[in-house]
Amino acid sequence: MASVQKSKQKKKEKRSLSELKTLGQELLNSRGHINNLPILLSFITPNTPTHYALESLLSLQSFFIPLLPQLPSSSTFHSKQSNPDPEIVYRTWLRSKFDELVNSLIDVAVSTSQSQDALREVVLDAIMEFVKVGNSGKFHSAIYHKFLHALVHSDLGVDDILLDLLATKYFNYIDVRYFTYISLEKLTRTVEKLTLDGKDKSRSSDVEDKSQLPSMELSILKMHNLLSHIPPLEASEEKLDYEMWNDLGIFIGKSNSKEHVDLEAKQAKSHKSNEKVLSSRNVAKKMKSKFTKAWIAFLRLPLLLDVYKEVLVTLHQTVIPYLSNPIMLCDFLIRSYDIGGVVSLMALNSLYILMTQHGLEYPNFYNKLYALLEPSIFMAKHRAKFFQLLDSCLKSSLLPAYLAAAFCKKLSRLALCVPPSGSLVIFALVHNLLQRHPSINCLVHQERGAGTTRETSAGENDNIENAKDFSASRDSFDDKPGIDHFKNEESDPKDTNALRSSLWEIDTLRHHYCPPVSRFVLSLENDLSVRARTAEIAVKDFSSGSYATVFNNEIRRRVKQVPLAFYKATPTSLFSESEFPGWTFQFNDEDHLEASAKKQRIT
Repeated sequence: MASVQKSKQKKKEKRSLSELKTLGQELLNSRGHINNLPILLSFITPNTPTHYALESLLSLQSFFIPLLPQLPSSSTFHSKQSNPDPEIVYRTWLRSKFDELVNSLIDVAVSTSQSQDALREVVLDAIMEFVKVGNSGKFHSAIYHKFLHALVHSDLGVDDILLDLLATKYFNYIDVRYFTYISLEKLTRTVEKLTLDGKDKSRSSDVEDKSQLPSMELSILKMHNLLSHIPPLEASEEKLDYEMWNDLGIFIGKSNSKEHVDLEAKQAKSHKSNEKVLSSRNVAKKMKSKFTKAWIAFLRLPLLLDVYKEVLVTLHQTVIPYLSNPIMLCDFLIRSYDIGGVVSLMALNSLYILMTQHGLEYPNFYNKLYALLEPSIFMAKHRAKFFQLLDSCLKSSLLPAYLAAAFCKKLSRLALCVPPSGSLVIFALVHNLLQRHPSINCLVHQERGAGTTRETSAGENDNIENAKDFSASRDSFDDKPGIDHFKNEESDPKDTNALRSSLWEIDTLRHHYCPPVSRFVLSLENDLSVRARTAEIAVKDFSSGSYATVFNNEIRRRVKQVPLAFYKATPTSLFSESEFPGWTFQFNDEDHLEASAKKQRIT
């Protein structure tokens, strides 16, 4: 076999480019030179020089394009007839050579050889031309699926030029999008099955080939790249004439024709009578169904952390509006929201949309949201969107008082340990909470013992004689001033005792070192002292703040009054005695005379 391949390679090297061009012209001009077809096919390989492969491809493409509507399908190769028609045998043989050409073109397209980069765009165009008319003049989904399968499972990188060419040149055609969704759904199911089989094998045996893991991760990355680059079918795109890659279209009604008896005679009639083009609304419905199946199948895969985050960030904009039933994402989003940390932060936006617009019920939503309030959230990348969503989630007037008080108190406690920009966001959120929920205004000024008297009066109905000394001492301890009943470490808002506490943290920040923070506290006190309802503060104005924004705003601020060190009389000491009661500062006259004498000499 090796000697045969070497001899074929020598014959290929002996042929010049002009001879190859002559073989192609002979094949196109006469049926008698059909034996030139296998010779030209032998030059479509990843190792063939670019100019040789290009010349052979141009000849073969020009030869097969007119014949494709007349060739039988791949399933009719093996004929059981005793005396088959020579014409059928000839066309069947041509079909087999066409399939060889397609396989060779796919090998060249997914090849990692740098010498073939100039040829790959031409090969992609040739494959898509064959997809266009390869199925008796219709869209050949089998060739397209084979190409995508080879592309996804190849060693090509995610940023390969072939993926960009496919997206930019062909994803604007709606039939290409349609079959891309179908193929990607099938590919995700096969990858999911392979990953499950790989896990079972790894559990059964420790010595296992782990080289498939990186390839699976690369395949998942490429599938996400393809899915994210397909433009969704907007509602405004529902029109009568969609831009199709195949002129016959794919969205057609069911026809009664089952077999192709006389293809040349009945092809024109079938398109007129049997095939009825669907309406634009039905086309949008079919596209939405395939879009949903592809994305739901993809989200079942074991995604990498970077892909997982990227999907969660863009899910509410690029996926949810175009799903046939967005509630199908509830399991994925709830599972992501329960992870905690940054992943929960990214899943919050999409989960909030499902709850407010699609009727999703999630009882533990506010408990998980309360758990996200940590100092690290004020340094997160997507903190601006989180604070806006937090303000929206706490906007409902139906929230119980203990829940609003718990969020208000938790945010106030965080204001003591976050950057100044975070304190400004907290003040805006606390201000809005107090304005929306008058029942928690007791946090502004909590009377001493107001929280404990309610508990003792409720406990008078019980048997006081059986009360322990420990509980009595604990109650006496709680009645002491300066005791905060708020449980900051409690994860359940209803068990935090927030209504028994007060917002002393806000009052503490009145003397903050950062002037914007102290000014905001004063304005907050002024708003709360007014009994009339004031306007809510826009959280988005402070949600994306940082040290840089606080510094720049302070520089641009025009100050009307500037503090100056002005004295009516010359000071005799650095500090006055009133500032240090009990201390005396004596002035030495001799040192003063020596200093004045030195000053006179200098002048």
